[in-house]
Amino acid sequence: MSLQLLGIDFTSAPTRRKPITVARGTLAGSRLGLQRVDALNDFAAFDALLREPGPWLGAFDFPFGLPRELVEALQWPCEWLPLMRHYAALPRDDIRQQFAAFCAARPVGGKFAHRACDVPAGSSPSMKWVNPPVAYMLHAGVPRLIDAGVHLPALHIGDATRTALEAYPGLLARELIGARSYKSDDKAKQTPERLIARKDLLEALEQGRMQLGIRVAMSHAQRDALTADASGDRLDALLCLVQAAWASTQPGHGLPADVDALEGWIVSA
Repeated sequence: MSLQLLGIDFTSAPTRRKPITVARGTLAGSRLGLQRVDALNDFAAFDALLREPGPWLGAFDFPFGLPRELVEALQWPCEWLPLMRHYAALPRDDIRQQFAAFCAARPVGGKFAHRACDVPAGSSPSMKWVNPPVAYMLHAGVPRLIDAGVHLPALHIGDATRTALEAYPGLLARELIGARSYKSDDKAKQTPERLIARKDLLEALEQGRMQLGIRVAMSHAQRDALTADASGDRLDALLCLVQAAWASTQPGHGLPADVDALEGWIVSA
């Protein structure tokens, strides 16, 4: 049975208007065939996805860990599973208040604590609760991975036929089109320039102009749908799918041998 690859653009509050978006594909050599892109309108559909029989490998666009510096400062558990259980039990308001107090005590320019993977990935710190609210995405997503019995390499042993990795589509997008913006949920910001950036990004993916060495194959209809989605959710799911495809070819899924087992790592960073 061929390995099913998944790329997941996540939201901590899925709705029909803003769903969790899932790109599915398979890899043959360096050719990643895009099968379809699904919209999951609620967490019941997401939970069902996680329980689909393997073998599958998914790259999920939300953080799997918190900065060790933050955890130690708050005197929270310093092992991953107890930490995630503790974090999941906290109301979001408590999380925001504790993180805000941590930031308030720190100097300008260094308010947030960072994980070791944040700098190479260029990602937001996983403790951010606004713009983007990745701390809430962790709060909503990771407990579901644990409850579904999914395997999280370097963090948590689960069913090895259902493997989840942390992804970040912005890492790959920057390699392909630089700092150009290609998406916005704000209709007023869904400009012709962003449309052109999405077209250029898709062209680069199809031609395989990336260090990961993956070429994406898609139909004309799929390309049109990806281009037309001005929110960028479908495209972000595809970028995560590419990261999953690369990880499926690498020893240890491409994670560093010395990855911090509390913080986790963003695949391909």
